[in-house]
This record gives sequence, structure tokens and C-alpha cells, in this order.
Amino acid sequence: MAESVYKIIELVGTSENSWEEAAKNAVEAASKSLQELRIAEVAALDMKLENGKVVAYRARVKVSFKYLGKED
Repeated sequence: MAESVYKIIELVGTSENSWEEAAKNAVEAASKSLQELRIAEVAALDMKLENGKVVAYRARVKVSFKYLGKED
């Protein structure tokens, strides 16, 4: 098996409905510009509040993808 290197970035996805949807939105956005996504890890969850009410769910997601150097 060939050795590989992976890069990890952190994104914040948002949703008006749920943390799950917020995390999914982050991964789907990443997949539009990154190739060979491997792992997504939810690092933190929080909510945006306005006037004491929840208006958005936020998920901080770490996404790893294969690093493609000049030789790949």
C-alpha cells in the first residue's frame, strides 16, 4: 500500500433546522472544491441566538482530504 498524506481543515456549517444539517452543509460545501475527502469530525456545536431564541445551529467540522503533491 502506498503511503499517503492528508490535510485537515476546519469549517463551520450552519442550519436553521439542526446540528446534523449544519454538519452536512459544511461537508457538502467542502466537497465542491476539494477532492478525495476522507473523514469529517464534528469538533464543536453551538447555536446563534437572537432575542433569547435559537435562530441557527452551527457545527464546527474538521474535514480531511488526500494531499496531492506534485508527484500524485
